[in-house]
Amino acid sequence: MAEAVKIIAVNRKARHDYAIDDSYECGIELLGTEVKSFRDGKISFPDAWAEVLSGEVWLRSLRVAENPFSSVFNHDPDRKKRLLLHRDEIKRIQRKVEEKGYTLIPLSFYFKKGRVKVELGLCKGKKAYDKRADIRERDVKRDIAREFRTR
Repeated sequence: MAEAVKIIAVNRKARHDYAIDDSYECGIELLGTEVKSFRDGKISFPDAWAEVLSGEVWLRSLRVAENPFSSVFNHDPDRKKRLLLHRDEIKRIQRKVEEKGYTLIPLSFYFKKGRVKVELGLCKGKKAYDKRADIRERDVKRDIAREFRTR
């Protein structure tokens, strides 16, 4: 039987702005009040990115809103969060990121077996003409599908 996956948020802008070479599923180290905010969907990551520091992967610019029901024990909404990956995956990612032009971008956040997971993409920035080519290709596919439906 398939695992139950509940999608929290998807970064659609990343798929438009970046060419995704590889993606990794990784866990994220959160505090209790952060998990509650994730369950409510109160996260913001328009310009979030990840970096490899001393053998660990850290997620930056992910804003997790404070929980209004936990007054004293609330978390810092802008703190950096550690991502949980296997050591060989981290080494592979670090070698790629050291190449020119590659960066780590969170593509989506979701719950899997009650745990928050992040789909992390190894991306390279697109130029404006690449974006236009993708839009043109998508329009052509849509027109072809429309023709097949009418005939």
